[in-house]
Amino acid sequence: MSETQNEPRNADEPQQSDLDYKINLLFGGVVVRKDLVKAVKGNAIVPSYVLEYLLGQYAASDDEATIQAGIDTVRQILAEHYVHRSESELVKSKIKERGRHRIIDKVTVTLNEKADVYEAEFANLGIKGVIVDSPIIKAHPKLLVGGVWCICDIEYFHTDDQRVVPWILGSIKPIQLSRFDVDQYLESRRGFTTDEWIDLLMQSIGFNPEMFSRRGKFFQLVRLIPFVERNYNLVELGPKGTGKSHIFSEFSPHGMLISGGEVTVPKLFVNNANGRIGLVGYWDVVAFDEFAGKKKRTDRALVDIMKNYMANKSFSRGIETLGAEASMVFVGNTSHTVPYMLKNSDLFDELPEAYHDPAYLDRLHHYIPGWEVDIIRGEMFSNGYGFVVDYIAEVLKSMRSQDYSDRYQQHFTLSPDISTRDRDGIHKTFSGLMKILYPDGHASSEEIEEILRFAIEGRKRVKDQILRIDATMPEVKFGYLDKEGSWHSVATLEEDEYPTYYHRGRKEDTEPAEAPTETDPLVGAPTSTGETSTDQSAAPVPAPELFQGHREYHEGQRGVSYAELLVPHLRGASQIRIVDPYVRLFHQARNLMELVEGIARGKDPADEVTLKLVTVEFQDDPVKRQKQYEYLLQIQKSAGVLGIVLDVEFAEPQAIHDRSITTDTGWKILLGRGLDIFQRMSDSPFDLATKYQKYRDVKAFGITYIREAIVERSDAGADSPPGA
Repeated sequence: MSETQNEPRNADEPQQSDLDYKINLLFGGVVVRKDLVKAVKGNAIVPSYVLEYLLGQYAASDDEATIQAGIDTVRQILAEHYVHRSESELVKSKIKERGRHRIIDKVTVTLNEKADVYEAEFANLGIKGVIVDSPIIKAHPKLLVGGVWCICDIEYFHTDDQRVVPWILGSIKPIQLSRFDVDQYLESRRGFTTDEWIDLLMQSIGFNPEMFSRRGKFFQLVRLIPFVERNYNLVELGPKGTGKSHIFSEFSPHGMLISGGEVTVPKLFVNNANGRIGLVGYWDVVAFDEFAGKKKRTDRALVDIMKNYMANKSFSRGIETLGAEASMVFVGNTSHTVPYMLKNSDLFDELPEAYHDPAYLDRLHHYIPGWEVDIIRGEMFSNGYGFVVDYIAEVLKSMRSQDYSDRYQQHFTLSPDISTRDRDGIHKTFSGLMKILYPDGHASSEEIEEILRFAIEGRKRVKDQILRIDATMPEVKFGYLDKEGSWHSVATLEEDEYPTYYHRGRKEDTEPAEAPTETDPLVGAPTSTGETSTDQSAAPVPAPELFQGHREYHEGQRGVSYAELLVPHLRGASQIRIVDPYVRLFHQARNLMELVEGIARGKDPADEVTLKLVTVEFQDDPVKRQKQYEYLLQIQKSAGVLGIVLDVEFAEPQAIHDRSITTDTGWKILLGRGLDIFQRMSDSPFDLATKYQKYRDVKAFGITYIREAIVERSDAGADSPPGA
């Protein structure tokens, strides 16, 4: 992603990125600027897809005049036709006086068996018993389950018969797209790179893609899989405020979000008293909000039926077995940190006891680690262009019948250890992401591998926790082989971050885990958390041998800091040379200052270290170049107080080939990404990540430590004034 913003096309129009221009060019008429939803919503309590449906009718353009006119029209429609609960009597009066009036309301229909008629209830208007003709129910069966937002014409005709409801349904139109051109969608998709397409989807969800790492974007995309994949079982547990339920309540007219405490067998599957089918028979996605809670009361019969449905895609109605294709999503909050859960129980610890069952958990296809998803902040919302949500919702719905689960097999082979149920989970996640990212089914080997690894990791997270609960389940080796026969193992991020707790063993193990060590956040000196000897005559513990070789770190991993990564290899050096072309922006300069601080803490205060930085200055932006000079000059002054002489050399971009650190003690450290290894974080002073690196998410990077012959130390240049 570029470091500079595109200039606005003219002074009167808002700034539009190259991506936004391409989006409007290739998907004109089905995209909308996402910040417009807030502009028109006001105090109308309606889902985003209702507002975007209207915006898609009147403001789907990149012309500012058309957009403003569309906003005014939508505001007028909402003002005249949306029914506020507090104004329901006023609206009823308006219908009576006019004889006919158009409204926007949520409509639920039930069958009155005694009168053999369908009757509608309007949630905000507060009227019920309105007769609905059978052809309308046949065309829109979801009216019978959960309710649908509609644009309706309501008429009023009073009679002396008290049994006759005076309200008459003149017309009804559910708010969702009626049709779209799938071939045009596939053709337009080919005009985007993978990165651009992911950013378009992020903006369609409503988020600014620049605020998310690639891994963070994938978590958001996995939340879409239940809409594009039949019978997909997804769980997400994590802290509050990460937007877990947003997509399932606001994104699509084909999804239904219900509270976990409101779930019953008749509501979800079938009412045996009247044979009426529940939610799974009508909705593409049924999501359970607030699903976590150990003490929640649960219906054991519901759990058993749910397990059967999740495994076999069917449920019983009397002697009849019925099939359905609704995906099941379970979202809930966690109250403990990941290491606490791993040390004391497992990552499903927050679930109600009846669901903390290996047979149920084994039916989950993917586990989104909610603790890795950023808490939603105001600046994370997008003001760029994205699909009108009912358009992308229909696209995803149309692809539910397709299966892309075998598209990796021409490049890779799953581990033979992986069981059928594990394989199904991986396949369904892989198929869903393929349909979302590469809807024509074509992707490169590298793109396929990225999706496959993500799918394996999500299923591995499920299986590894089941192994802690059920000792009878066999161990599984998660990974895959490429066509050359090379083995690629897959680990979860928490496995890499907390190996001591992750590999403690299963619940039945009785041996206590080895006492962990704590690390000073800045210095990195290990200190035991257990008891220590007070014998002053004890022999000194020899310093651990420094690591040589290569290490890889995964995107989103935490617990990484310069204190452990670099400082131990720099101790004792009097001359250090850093080659990194990207020490330009504020956060990159801050990284350098944090390394300076770590070097200072690792040396004797009486020693002096010469630190040579070879970097590249901003080429085309004099304002940013001046800022870069100011950052480096401030660091130079601060470093001098700490006994570190900073000298900066600006090189030509083509002259720098490898990012590295070399010392006069014989160490050469190859830095894949240079010092810029940390992801974007909030600027809040109350966020520990702003102070301690180990609480920050990292980008994916590699680092190689090489021990070379020790060069002769030289003080040349130490007395000359450094210059930035």
